[in-house]
Amino acid sequence: MAERIRRSGARRPARGRRQGPAPATGCANFCVGSRTALFGGVLLATTALAGTPASADGWTIAMSAAEALWPVIALSACAVAGLVALRSRRVAADLGARMDKAEAEARDAGAAAARARAEAHAARILLTAGAPAFMAWSGRTLPVDVHGATPEAFRASLGAVSVDLDRALEQLRREDGTVSQLVETPAGPARLEGRSLGGAGVLLLRPAEAAELSAKAEAADFAEAERMAHGLAAALDAAAAPAWLRRPDGTLVYVNPAFATAVGAPSAAEARTAGLDLLDARIRSAALTAEGTAGTFRQRVKAVASGQRRQMDVVEVAGPFGTAGIAIDVTGEDVAKAETARTVAAHQRTLDQLTTAVAIFGADERLVFHNAAYERLFDLAPGLLDQRPPENEILEDLRRRRKVPEQADFRAWRAQLREAYRAIEPVNDWWHLPGGQMLRVVITPNAEGGITYLFDDLSEHLALESRYNSLIRIQGETLDGLAEAVAVFGADGRLNLYNQAFLALWSLDAQAMGDKPHVDAVAAMCRPLYGETAAFSRIRQAVTAIGPRDATTLRIERPDGRVLDGATQPLPDGGTMVTFRDVTDSVKVERALTERAEALEAADKLKNAFVGHVSYHLRTPLNTLMGYADMLREGLAGPLNDRQRDYLDHMRQSSDLLRALIDDILDLATIDAGAMELDLAEVDVRELVLSVAEAVRDSVDEARLSLAVNIDPAAGVFVADARRLRQILFNLLSNAIAVSPEGGTVTLGANRRDGALVFTVRDEGPGVPAEVKETLFDRFESRSAGPRHRGVGLGLAIVRSFVSLHGGSVTVGPASATRGAPSGTLATCIFPLDGERRREAAE
Repeated sequence: MAERIRRSGARRPARGRRQGPAPATGCANFCVGSRTALFGGVLLATTALAGTPASADGWTIAMSAAEALWPVIALSACAVAGLVALRSRRVAADLGARMDKAEAEARDAGAAAARARAEAHAARILLTAGAPAFMAWSGRTLPVDVHGATPEAFRASLGAVSVDLDRALEQLRREDGTVSQLVETPAGPARLEGRSLGGAGVLLLRPAEAAELSAKAEAADFAEAERMAHGLAAALDAAAAPAWLRRPDGTLVYVNPAFATAVGAPSAAEARTAGLDLLDARIRSAALTAEGTAGTFRQRVKAVASGQRRQMDVVEVAGPFGTAGIAIDVTGEDVAKAETARTVAAHQRTLDQLTTAVAIFGADERLVFHNAAYERLFDLAPGLLDQRPPENEILEDLRRRRKVPEQADFRAWRAQLREAYRAIEPVNDWWHLPGGQMLRVVITPNAEGGITYLFDDLSEHLALESRYNSLIRIQGETLDGLAEAVAVFGADGRLNLYNQAFLALWSLDAQAMGDKPHVDAVAAMCRPLYGETAAFSRIRQAVTAIGPRDATTLRIERPDGRVLDGATQPLPDGGTMVTFRDVTDSVKVERALTERAEALEAADKLKNAFVGHVSYHLRTPLNTLMGYADMLREGLAGPLNDRQRDYLDHMRQSSDLLRALIDDILDLATIDAGAMELDLAEVDVRELVLSVAEAVRDSVDEARLSLAVNIDPAAGVFVADARRLRQILFNLLSNAIAVSPEGGTVTLGANRRDGALVFTVRDEGPGVPAEVKETLFDRFESRSAGPRHRGVGLGLAIVRSFVSLHGGSVTVGPASATRGAPSGTLATCIFPLDGERRREAAE
């Protein structure tokens, strides 16, 4: 039954999936089918029931019966067909299970057979080739077995070849085929061989044969030599250095284009054909000799290349191939070396002139170069530096002499300095030396692996900067303490410096000044106070002028009544200092003094006019009156009675007083005008005193007084104006007579003492009151002169003026009391005997 179903086409397309007849879905679906399907169902049912295969006769009968009984058996057939279909499905499922089992058994048998064949093949190879172990597998998904050794020992014996083994194993398990590969194991060369068939396979590693290895090596060497030859030829063709290859007989086999250009050939082929050579016979002979001895010729020679004499480094090597050579043009290198040497020498000379200390250390950390400033800065011995000492030795020497910063861990600090040899960027540092020096250190890495030290001694610079900052602060504080307003503008016209007086004078804000405004902005801020004047235009011109600048002065009268004196002073740095000084009070005083001077000048003119009028308009009538009075007294107009004579005496006396007053006023005016001149001559003191005493004799008698004259015998003579001396003594005696009581004594004395001549006038009056002592010599200070006379207050003023003209002095004070007499008053006039003092006073 199963066999018939398999033959009718009920086969499973793949393992694990089966296809059987579709189950019947009911009687209705079958009836709707075609006639052929119905006949097939009847036939299937009949055949299933009979259990025997259908014959041709049976089929005919069945067809006839079906056609005849169609209407009758249709319904019955449907039911029977459904039952038959259900039973057939169960039978087919059972058969499929049996077929699966049979197929699995067949596969297992095939795999076992393949594995057996592989193992047999491997065993055969092992027996014939001496492989230590092999790997075998029976299916693609089955595990791999290792035979002849443990898996760990097998892989350990392979070393790096295990990668190739895994790659070959993966390839054979993926698809059937063969693998044959020559590999290098730790034990020596080996061949990796394998084969897979039907999913089973074997893989083994056997020692390689010597002939196989030799052939492979020769083939590889030949291929490598061929590649190298082609590469070298291409490189030499592109090289700028001439290169050549000769046979052992000296014939050129190869030259590159640079060789052809050097020898002047159009091409390399023509150079070989013509046998042109770059080297002359002498150099060729030396090359052959060297090659015969050492196999290599290496020398710097002079050769003519492209029509020019050049320096070339020639290298030629001899061997079985002949001789191969190359010539490298080093003319430019020699020129560069010479130029570099000159440049280095020039740089060294330049560096020796610098004040910056320079020290260069090579990659071996030894001193390569240093300049003179380096020696001076650290006080290093030239002998030590000439030995190119290492940096560590120099640092140790500097440490002993305290020429490096004090460090808690000197080794760590020195190791940190050595990091500069591996740095990329320059390192900046500051060294504070124990002696107070401040060094700025720059450590720059060199391209050759060394470093360059630059040391700048900034001690003086920092000290100057500190002093400069202190001076700036002092300057600022000094300016703030000035009463003058000060503003300093830079060369760009901006405000750089100012003091508080400047802000206060112009009512400015310090915050606005902090932005360094331009002079135009400052002028705009000050305009509300100075108004529209040309003063700030002059200041702006002085600040912003490009050409020669001069100091200027100006005056500003502000609308608020303040008067300012301004000045601009150019500064050496191109700036300008502007100062303002408030001179309001000085101007007011100056104007007041000017007005007073003008008033005094006018008064002086008025006084001179008055003196002139007094001199002419008063003295002339007075002289006329005195003349007529004298004529009347002498009786020219007729005899006079006693009463008339008394009247004329009184007129004469009043006229004399009036004339004396006019003379005193004129003398004082002359002295004030500086026009008084002394008529200096030798004066006999005795005669002078006696003449003055005789002149006042009548006044003394009239006042019922006594006049005592005391003259020092040693008084002698001295230089003076005799007329003014008489006037001085006469005025003093007149005052003494006026204040002396009746019966009193007036004393006139003269004596010489201490290089001066002293005149004294003493009275026995009441003395000088304390309230008039300070104004005693003032003009027109009239004081009571006793019951007989009251003066106008010019006598003592004239006395002081005439004594001063002689260079002397006059004093009036109380006299010493003697024998119970009143103290009285003592007037003392001292005239120096030095002529120089008299001339100066007179001038």
